[in-house]
Amino acid sequence: MDQETHFGFKTVAESEKAGKVAEVFHSVAKKYDVMNDLMSGGLHRVWKHFTLTTSGVKPGDKVLDIAGGTGDLARGWSKRVGKKGEVWLTDINSSMLTVGRDRLLDEGLILPVSLADAEKLPFPDNYFDAVSVAFGLRNMTHKDAALKEMCRVLKPGGKLMVLEFSKVWKPLSPFYDFYSFKALPVMGKMVAGDADSYQYLAESIRMHPDQETLKAMMLEAGFGKVDYHNMTGGVVALHKGYKL
Repeated sequence: MDQETHFGFKTVAESEKAGKVAEVFHSVAKKYDVMNDLMSGGLHRVWKHFTLTTSGVKPGDKVLDIAGGTGDLARGWSKRVGKKGEVWLTDINSSMLTVGRDRLLDEGLILPVSLADAEKLPFPDNYFDAVSVAFGLRNMTHKDAALKEMCRVLKPGGKLMVLEFSKVWKPLSPFYDFYSFKALPVMGKMVAGDADSYQYLAESIRMHPDQETLKAMMLEAGFGKVDYHNMTGGVVALHKGYKL
């Protein structure tokens, strides 16, 4: 019998979740960047910049960007690793990956691209110096399996960076809830013509593990050390897992 999991606040069969998440991102792909800027007031750029600048990624490194979508982090990694490095842009969603690939090509940036499921990564063991996933982990059906795969493809001494919405500072909760469940779907309807997808995205944030739970999951997945840094009152957290 099929196990059950969460799709936002709804309970669905595990076999259905990937398809439902795919529908969301096929729907929002073309307006994804515009909506990111609107929803976060441009803060997503600050969060990603912090991830890049505190990563320790250096020239010549090999970096894997999972659920890389429209290519923001992949672009940043490419600048850091230089011509001797290697950056893979991957996503499970073909619409998001196409938007990201085309955007990078328009900027003259040619990177290897792969349609890849984070739970079954098509890469060898101990290959990458760094792995990143920004705002993608919460949409994965089996987060534990995905984290184990990320650990597997990292070299010993390598680092996983998970940038994700997290548990907000308690006094901010009422304002954050109002914004998430009232304002976001309206913005999604007006800008992307899709209120339901943004309702799901707001719900998926609430169902994602909090900072300490995700830290424990990363340790369980095989990382020897994990730390995290809260940003914007815990709206977002950057977790770093180190493979020993």
